[in-house]
Amino acid sequence: MAPTLVADPIPLRLDATGVLRVGNTRVTLDTVVDAYHERASAEEIVDRYESLTLADVYGVFSYYLRHQEELDQYLTERRAAGDAVRSEVEARQGVQDVRGRLCGLFGCEL
Repeated sequence: MAPTLVADPIPLRLDATGVLRVGNTRVTLDTVVDAYHERASAEEIVDRYESLTLADVYGVFSYYLRHQEELDQYLTERRAAGDAVRSEVEARQGVQDVRGRLCGLFGCEL
């Protein structure tokens, strides 16, 4: 008897803030894809993030490989948004001034 083939849902969900998360966890697509690019195995990723399941990580790998161009664009936009927020926070906190003073004392480059 042949098994019944059923298409499983993609283990990704878009949260209320527009962030793709894996399964029912708070782990982001960014996190799993970054680990994948660092050559971490699915098992290593599950070890790092215990809320993930092995099936979900392999599902994310599969979906990413089939939709890599679209997802890389999403990840690039997320990184750019994160960089913009980081710059804004640093500007408000005067981090550059602190770095400048420290570099003046210790002779480093910004």
